[in-house]
Amino acid sequence: MIKSYKVKLLPNDKQKTKLFQFAGTARFAYNWALDKQIKSFKNGEKFISNNDLRKEFTILRNSKKIHG
Repeated sequence: MIKSYKVKLLPNDKQKTKLFQFAGTARFAYNWALDKQIKSFKNGEKFISNNDLRKEFTILRNSKKIHG
C-alpha cells in the first residue's frame, strides 16, 4: 500500500515573491531550451543534448544579455 500526504504551503509575502521568481526563471529556461531545439530541428541539425544546453545556458546566465 502506498501512503501519501497532503501539504499546504502558507508562505509569507517575501517567500511568495521568491516562489514567483523561481517559477519565472524556470519558465524562461524551458522556453529558451525549447526555442533552441525547434531552431535546430528546422535547420536539419541534430537534437541538442541536455548537457550542451546546460553549458550554453550557464554562459547565457553569466553574460550581460539577461542581466541588462
